[in-house]
Amino acid sequence: MVLANPGRTRLLAASTVLVLAGCARGEAPMTRSITREPFGVTAQGDSVALFTMTNANGVEVRVITYGGIIVSLKTPDREGRPADIVLGFDSLPPYLTRSPYFGAIIGRYGNRIAHGRLILDGETYTLTTNDGPNHLHGGDRGFDKVVWDAEPFEHETDRGLILRYTSADGEEGYPGTLRATVTYTLTDDDRLQFDYLATTDEATPVNLTQHSYFNLAGAGGDDVLGQELMIRASAFTPVDSTLIPTGEIRPVEGTPFDFRTPTPIGARIDADDPQIHRGPGYDHNFVLDRAGDGLELAARVTDPASGRTLEIRTTEPGLQFYSGNFLDGTITGKGGRVYGHRGGFCLETQHFPDSPNEPSFPSTILRPGQEYRSRTVLAFGVAG
Repeated sequence: MVLANPGRTRLLAASTVLVLAGCARGEAPMTRSITREPFGVTAQGDSVALFTMTNANGVEVRVITYGGIIVSLKTPDREGRPADIVLGFDSLPPYLTRSPYFGAIIGRYGNRIAHGRLILDGETYTLTTNDGPNHLHGGDRGFDKVVWDAEPFEHETDRGLILRYTSADGEEGYPGTLRATVTYTLTDDDRLQFDYLATTDEATPVNLTQHSYFNLAGAGGDDVLGQELMIRASAFTPVDSTLIPTGEIRPVEGTPFDFRTPTPIGARIDADDPQIHRGPGYDHNFVLDRAGDGLELAARVTDPASGRTLEIRTTEPGLQFYSGNFLDGTITGKGGRVYGHRGGFCLETQHFPDSPNEPSFPSTILRPGQEYRSRTVLAFGVAG
């Protein structure tokens, strides 16, 4: 895999790897498997399948073909007790009607584009506006709301799912036909790897990411405010009142956005700061401290109660930290659990929001003959 310089136009195929450590504690290995079963039918009559992947250590990942959504991810706590640590639903209908992007593949463009407007090679394109005046996460029917073609595979030490989708020229206002492939691979050394690949026949902006909401204490538990977060970023991109970056790269030092050392998510989430007020809370892109083009540490989260840890490495230049500000107790999720205010967090590796309209930001334009490539690794472990 070729990984492009995050400061230039990227060659398009992104990988995200989740490393799930600490799952085996002396127990006998479990049976490796990948299974398929029905998960419902969309309003358009498209059948949706559920794939369950289990590795030799009992790590279990469940993915549906609608949106490529991770509907469940089970990992152990410090006592070896497994729990589902991603928010979501037990059935298809709520994913179709009221999901805030739980667990989904996001595209063509993750995050916001101001006023749904961009100028590319002298031509103006108007995108769907679905977040006030702005375009968000690919529009009304982004990659999170389509049924992907799926091909399971199984090797000696891994198993996974190849998902394919072709986004037509003009879909949600985007130029060019974009062909995307996303491969999920669960390995016996406790890695869940996402590989994104895409090509285009016309120049188009692309910014793919994964939108799982995590609660390391277990989905549907208490809020995440006591979980400790470190983000390896010396700067962030401030936003206006509609959460569009102003174009400034602002140092985090002396602000509530300084997570360079482990800090409880809730420690400064209600600070009297204009940027916090606009969140309300954290919904901002962090400019990662990077030495080069390779895979580098971006963030680490620890849940003191369960001992679960999450470490993120990426080739991407940015990380969107969202603290579940708009979860308000009106969504009932898996097992009848209500998802309360700040009951989950997202850490979305990405290029910066509104990059097509900010020439100083790393480019997100993909051109014919190029491939987009990036990689993210989320390592799950257990602290003593």
